Amino acid sequence: MTNFFESIEGFFSTEIIGNLSLYDIIATGLKYVFVFLIYYFIFHIIRLIYLDIRSMEREEMPSNVFLRLITRPETLQYKVNEIYYLDGDTDIGRGEDNQIVFKDRFVSKKHAVIIENNGRYSIEDLNSANGTYINDRKIIHETPLNNRDVVRIGDVELLFINEVHGHDD
Repeated sequence: MTNFFESIEGFFSTEIIGNLSLYDIIATGLKYVFVFLIYYFIFHIIRLIYLDIRSMEREEMPSNVFLRLITRPETLQYKVNEIYYLDGDTDIGRGEDNQIVFKDRFVSKKHAVIIENNGRYSIEDLNSANGTYINDRKIIHETPLNNRDVVRIGDVELLFINEVHGHDD
């Protein structure tokens, strides 16, 4: 076994160019590869940050009617948006086919729907297991939403903002 290691050591210590051994050349090459990988990684991190900032700048206010997150996002175990713009009827639930998705264990797959009728909005619970609340009152039937109502679905609280009908109806 020692002959094997001696032959490997002899192979790598062979001087190729002047005082440079094969080991020195390989070590220098690996250093450059490592530095390249670090710069490549940093480039991709900066690119992701740039794209994220750019997407935030592009967010325009598509509607004057929206739900603003009240619950602190860091208390939730899943990703949520700060603002959910409403345009027409909007399904809310845990299922991916909803316009607003909350991956909360207390949210049903089809939990509730926000209904728009001539600029007026109402919310209806879709027989969810844990209910839908407006201003801490559980709703049973379709219920009108007024500006600044607090809507609670599962562990998520949202503030309903209607800047078109800004006064409390």
